[in-house]
Amino acid sequence: MVVLKYIATLGFIGYLPFAPGTFGSLVAFTFFILLKPSPFIHIIILFLLIPVGVISSRHAERLLNSKDSRHIVIDEFCGYLLSVVLVPFSIGYALTAFFLFRFFDILKPFPIKKIGFVLSGGEGIMADDIVAAIYTNLILQIWKLIN
Repeated sequence: MVVLKYIATLGFIGYLPFAPGTFGSLVAFTFFILLKPSPFIHIIILFLLIPVGVISSRHAERLLNSKDSRHIVIDEFCGYLLSVVLVPFSIGYALTAFFLFRFFDILKPFPIKKIGFVLSGGEGIMADDIVAAIYTNLILQIWKLIN
């Protein structure tokens, strides 16, 4: 179960003293920029990583004895990757996605905040970031259409 906690916290990233969630998203940003996954591979990664995030978050929450612990950052990693799925690959889109995703994840506009109360455990930890990513992705898709 320690391996699951390691996955949920992205190793030491979740234990950084300042803004571990932002750093979790930054790791995903770096991953995306360096690997430049094709849309197919990107979607496969998400289909594999989101369930791993739910499972690892659930176990880490118990091991850390804290509901939605700030040390759990796999949700920010997955959320960022979802926010850029099927978005044109560019530094501009990637950075915009980073800032929009962090904005939605931190402020939690409706219904993001409510999801955290409705769902619990790993599902709740991951779900609010997934909705923040969907908001981000929708804005980027609209931006892509009008440009």
